[in-house]
Amino acid sequence: MFAFLLTRIGRWFDRAEQRRNDEYLAGARDLAELERRERSLESSC
Repeated sequence: MFAFLLTRIGRWFDRAEQRRNDEYLAGARDLAELERRERSLESSC
């Protein structure tokens, strides 16, 4: 049961992080800014 809860909580955090990243990328004003933001996210991993 404990492992199941840890798995569910981990997935919840993963989805929350993905939503934040998607919103960050969607806020780009142009293609150049989008590419800068993508590189920024890749380097932070």
